[in-house]
This record gives sequence, structure tokens and C-alpha cells, in this order.
Amino acid sequence: MTERLKAAERREQIVQAAVELFSRRGFRGTTTREIAEAVGVSEAAVFKYFATKEDLYTAIIEAKARTDEVIATAEPAAARGDDAGVFRAVGLRFLEETQRDTSLMRLLLFSALEGHELSEMFFRSRVRRLHEFLADYIRAGAAAGRFRPLDPMLAARAFLGMVFHNLLIHELFGVKREPTQGVHEVVEALVALFLRGLQTGARPETAR
Repeated sequence: MTERLKAAERREQIVQAAVELFSRRGFRGTTTREIAEAVGVSEAAVFKYFATKEDLYTAIIEAKARTDEVIATAEPAAARGDDAGVFRAVGLRFLEETQRDTSLMRLLLFSALEGHELSEMFFRSRVRRLHEFLADYIRAGAAAGRFRPLDPMLAARAFLGMVFHNLLIHELFGVKREPTQGVHEVVEALVALFLRGLQTGARPETAR
């Protein structure tokens, strides 16, 4: 027999098993018994570590969502007013993390489609903070005259929507990337397109 797993390690195993099952079968298609079986423990053991479903969902968000890290990578560029640097840092971290582990993206899509409480919990605790960080930066840029006077939150969501759509196409629908479309190349293109419409020096082309 191997040494008994510490409580923290067992807890992590349960979280990982829950994420894997939820992201493949959805919340309605997964039971606590199946989570327990995947870990090799009793169903009672799952409730020992997570007394309520909300405890388990909170643990999943803490384990998988790295919003604070995404913001931290962009803060140095924000401090020096490096517009491209801010959006590049957010886009790169977003794409790289999701490509390494698509389970969170699949989990959140299931939670939204099923009207599951995890979707609202995730938005309140993580997504909103990233939206607000970018919106605050865009608002400051508009006040300084670098950006057009527009709704900062709408603009922030537009940029993240570009990044997320790219992830959906390649990671969920399985469309192969072109050989020249590495993560860095994709992010550079998205940032350039976004800033062209945001910065005051940019002008849309006249329709022909």
C-alpha cells in the first residue's frame, strides 16, 4: 500500500475528476457517485471534502481560472501606457492557458447552456474582473486622447470576444491552424486589428 494521500492531494484529485467529467458530459450528465468512482473513493468521501455543491464549484474556479495571473502579466505594460503590450499580454496568456487545458472552456460552455450556477459564479468572480481591468485601461486611454470616445466595457468585451472566438474555432470545432498561425502571430494580428479601430490616429477605409 502506498502512503495515505494527504487531504489537500485528495481534494485536488476530486476537483480534477469533477472538471474532467463535467467538461465531457455536462453537469446534468454527471453524478457525485461517478466523480467518486473516478477518484477511487466513496461518495461520502467526496462530501467530506466538499460539503456542498457550491464548495466544489468554487474549488473548480480557483483551480482552473487564472484571471489574476492574466491581469498581472498585463499590469507592467499598463503602467507604462503600452497599448499593444496590454492587449498582447492578455491575449497571449488567454490563448496559451486555454490551449494547454481546454477543460475550463468546455466546462463554462456546458454551464452556460445548462443554465448552471457555475456560469454565474465564474462571471462574478473572474470574468468581470478582467473586463473591468481592460475597460479601465481603455477609459484612461480615451481620457488621455489616445483612444476614441466609446463605451469602454463594450470595447473590452469586443477584444476578449475576438480572442475567445479564435479559441472556439480551433480548440472546440477542431479547425486546423495554418502553419504560419502560431499563438504569437494570431495575437499580434488581433491586437493590430483591435487597436486600429480603437486608437484616434486610425481611420476606417472608405467604402469603394
